[in-house]
Amino acid sequence: MEAKVCGVKDETTLNFIVSHPNPPHFVGFIVNYKKSKRYVEFEKLKKLLLTDKKKTKYVAVLVKPSKDLLEKIKNLDFDYYQIYDLKPEEISNIKSKHKKKIISALTISCKKDLIKYNLFEKVSDIILFDSKGYEKSLSFDHSLLKNLKLKSKIMIAGDIKYNDQLDKFIKIADIIDISGGLETSGQKDISKIDIFLKNLYELNSEN
Repeated sequence: MEAKVCGVKDETTLNFIVSHPNPPHFVGFIVNYKKSKRYVEFEKLKKLLLTDKKKTKYVAVLVKPSKDLLEKIKNLDFDYYQIYDLKPEEISNIKSKHKKKIISALTISCKKDLIKYNLFEKVSDIILFDSKGYEKSLSFDHSLLKNLKLKSKIMIAGDIKYNDQLDKFIKIADIIDISGGLETSGQKDISKIDIFLKNLYELNSEN
């Protein structure tokens, strides 16, 4: 089981994460969704991404990104683009032009929302199944994913807590995406991040 810690916006937290004995595979940054309290302005983002990522991959979280924005960030040190609200053909164009790996983010509230994943498989390295809440850390019924058979890796988000029993996700996903569950009073909490990463390491050691 891999993990993505999302919504990082300060250097202290980022350094703690990438230097952790059991770092996550991915760290996500909110690049253009200004409604989110985790949004990082461009100049600050540039400085933040100078932090040595070590073994971790950096992910740009993008909601319906414009061509101008993609041009603006093209030289930043991102390994993946996580994209919401674009059609598969639009994502395919971005992937071929910018040579980034793609996480296609699909928002789910009921079983019929799952059908659309078929459209995105060819253009995605990872498919993220998220709630409809975007920045609000809402949940959806993760058990809806139980019988999905994808060629792409499956990432799940949606109100996952730092101290959840992570073994319940093993059969439905390859990657856990967690953000609000690692916060206290709206800010990333290093103690919660530490507990989550240790629990994930223990889970992987047992399996």
